Amino acid sequence: MNKYVDGFVLPIARGNIEKYQELARKAGEIWKEHGALDYFECVGDDLEIEKMLSFKRIASAGEDETVIFAWIVFESREHRDRVNAAVMEDPRMKEEMANKEMPFEVERMAYGGFKTLVEI
Repeated sequence: MNKYVDGFVLPIARGNIEKYQELARKAGEIWKEHGALDYFECVGDDLEIEKMLSFKRIASAGEDETVIFAWIVFESREHRDRVNAAVMEDPRMKEEMANKEMPFEVERMAYGGFKTLVEI
């Protein structure tokens, strides 16, 4: 069975990376507890490749920003829907979202669900 992936790309101020890492670690633990197969959060390191569209450009990242590239792996889209619903109802996640100022601008985040095309 092909897996299903939720993907995210978001610009973030370099000064907020540590705060984001803390939030991502907590969120990842919650997603995994509710059944996500894998959870990755990566920070841009080598983003300006000659003759290619950069992640900084597609994310509209400014000079003092970099890019977070993240994905969560699920068994299927249906599994993703169940896991995400459970995560959103988890009291720890509700507390994180209610009590903290986000270290990035949510409205600048790109998100989508993806069917696996190739898995080796």
